[in-house]
Amino acid sequence: MRHPSAVLPVMAAVSLLLAACSAPEPNQHMRANEVTAGTAPQPAAVAQPPAASPAAEAAALKQQHQPQQRVTVTGSSIASSYLPAPAPPPMAYSRVAPPIQPGMDKFPDKTANGVVLVEEQPVSTFSTDVDTASYAYVRRQLTEGQLPPAAAVRVEEMVNYFPYDYVRPTNRAQPFALTTNVMPSPWSADKQLVHIAVRGYDVKAAERAPMNVVLLVDVSGSMGPQDRLPLLKQGFHLFAQQLRPQDRIAIVTYANGTNVALEPTSGKDRQKILDAIDALGAGGGTAGGAGLQRAYAMAERHFDAKAVNRVVLATDGDFNVGVSDPRELEKFIAEKRKSGVYLSILGVGEGNLNDALMQRLAQSGNGNAAYIDSLLEARKTLSEELGSTMFPIANDVKVQVEFNPARVAAYRLVGYETRMLARQDFKDDKVDAGDMGAGHSVTAIYEITPAAAAGKLVDPLRYGADRGKKAANAATGDELCFVRLRYKLPGESSSRLVEQPVRAASDHKTLQAAPLDARFAVAVAAFGQRLRGEPQVMGYSHAEIADLANGARGVDSEGYRAEFVRLVRQAEALAKVGGSGQP
Repeated sequence: MRHPSAVLPVMAAVSLLLAACSAPEPNQHMRANEVTAGTAPQPAAVAQPPAASPAAEAAALKQQHQPQQRVTVTGSSIASSYLPAPAPPPMAYSRVAPPIQPGMDKFPDKTANGVVLVEEQPVSTFSTDVDTASYAYVRRQLTEGQLPPAAAVRVEEMVNYFPYDYVRPTNRAQPFALTTNVMPSPWSADKQLVHIAVRGYDVKAAERAPMNVVLLVDVSGSMGPQDRLPLLKQGFHLFAQQLRPQDRIAIVTYANGTNVALEPTSGKDRQKILDAIDALGAGGGTAGGAGLQRAYAMAERHFDAKAVNRVVLATDGDFNVGVSDPRELEKFIAEKRKSGVYLSILGVGEGNLNDALMQRLAQSGNGNAAYIDSLLEARKTLSEELGSTMFPIANDVKVQVEFNPARVAAYRLVGYETRMLARQDFKDDKVDAGDMGAGHSVTAIYEITPAAAAGKLVDPLRYGADRGKKAANAATGDELCFVRLRYKLPGESSSRLVEQPVRAASDHKTLQAAPLDARFAVAVAAFGQRLRGEPQVMGYSHAEIADLANGARGVDSEGYRAEFVRLVRQAEALAKVGGSGQP
């Protein structure tokens, strides 16, 4: 028998060799920043980082065997228990992920919408947005004891995170119901709010088309932490439980290269699907572009014209190997969208989250973007709201609001900065816009300044258009504005139109007289604006926001609204003790 002291040098050499072979690509964070800036990464002559020592390898192995919090779902209840973490695949032992630097998350940095004079620009146009990623990320930051960066807060995504009991359409051929409310602004005494609610037709489960879904899973080294791939695997378990025999699911993974972890499999073979999910392990680089190409190729190869054909990308968004230029990725995804294969994105993790890239790709792929920060959020996205996230009822949904200068002097759209469209884009059916799924709702809120208060904004024009105002007043009576909604039914190339005036007579004289859903949406919008540091709401306190939301909770069976009130209280406390981020 060979003496142990003679074996140790050999083991150390093998360990160093394995670590060197699997070392992450150099300059990873620099390349991520280049992607955000819209430029393709350039090769750089940077020395490889030193390989991990045998002691470091041993410490990593010890850490992987530490007890992890495991969460099980039974019905609608969530039970937590501490169990030993399952042993990772053998290859995971030889791959040590690079440390994740805090504060490296990337978000689309858009200036908040400003006040617009109706005389200069009477029409406002935007694409609908059903994404919810921003709210979940903000919740995570607040729960962890810090205020989120302003760029991470997209007010419309926070408002649209919540379910609302808006008026429901009854006809699938016209899949939208449009309702409006006018009420006093709680943060500005001389202004009003126009609340616009769009509710989509909810397709019954028995009537839903089959699903042809390819899960494209990032299994690179950065996905190793418990809040990334392990959390996604739990969410995929919940998703698999929703599959029907007519549904097919495939799994493609990417790291240094791509791999087919599961060929298209019927939902009736659930155990086979679960086994493939359980076998996923993290390690290596991040060849996201190659993964997208392979996932789309598989979805197209098994395309079913009568099914929902979709790629679901699950990642922290840090593409740094292969095709990673956002412009090339967007072009590729937009082209694939024409084939009828859509893209949805599940974001996870923090520290190197590329939310900006994920937003752009989801918008290009006729899909939605969600952020998974907990098993409860995975349950909401992949189980409870499966119909609205997977089954489209309309494509290219656009909203246009024309304000009456005789009644409204100025307006400001709250949120939707990344979804703004030109006026002429509304009728142009070639212009892409948001898509809506079964039962989805979209909320938009405009802050308006009544025409009587116009003098507080600007001096009157010497050569003003008074005759035009009088003509508009005579023609439109008491209309404040006119709302138009355009959409395409799936498979159609020409849009359809829904129109509805908003009349001054519909004005609620007090905020408390407005419907519960409208008031709660206003509370969420106020909180989002305050997190962004927008001056219009800085005089409206956290306590006032919490009180408004608390009074509009209504039936809150899942506790989402109660959770929101707690988050507002948390932000208030953090602001007082000097938490990071915006006040």
